[in-house]
Formats: sequence, structure tokens, C-alpha cells
Amino acid sequence: MGAMSDSAMESQPMGGTAVLERTETELKKNPGDNERYAHYVRKDRITASAVTGQAVVALCGKVWVPMRDPKNFPICPACREIMKSMQGDNSGGPGWPFTGK
Repeated sequence: MGAMSDSAMESQPMGGTAVLERTETELKKNPGDNERYAHYVRKDRITASAVTGQAVVALCGKVWVPMRDPKNFPICPACREIMKSMQGDNSGGPGWPFTGK
């Protein structure tokens, strides 16, 4: 067999080593995320929303389809105040209407 030309050698795969860079994963927030809050919603409603894709209604009245991890956002001040007032309310017990009934 004859010798390969330089151009033929360049098109042939060559063995060797490569450096793989490790990328650090970090939580990237989308524009407007600094205005987002985690809201209080009944757990059964969140579960149903995950299955059906339908919107939920938070204590504060916000209506949306949950898609982000609420742990990444501060709790909505309005929801927090409403929940605090409900915990002292005797209408349905502590945490009503979030008791899962």
C-alpha cells in the first residue's frame, strides 16, 4: 500500500486525548423572577394541576399554572398574612382550608 498524502491524513480520525471542561450548574433565574413569589395553595390542587395542567388559585388571589420550584422564591407577603390570620381562626381549624379535606 502506498503512503497517504497530507490532506488524506487530515481527514482521517486521529487518536489522542481531549480535555473536558466541567461546567458548574447554578440556578439561573429568568427575567422577572425577582418579582415572583411562592404562594400558598392547597396541596391537592397543586397535585391536580400537575396532572391536568390547569391553573390554581393562591390565598392572595393569584391565578397561575405552577411550573417552577417554589423553594427558589420568597413567600408571597399577602399569602403569608392570610395564612397567619387563618391559623388563629376557629372556622375550620389550624391551617383551614389547607387541611386536605
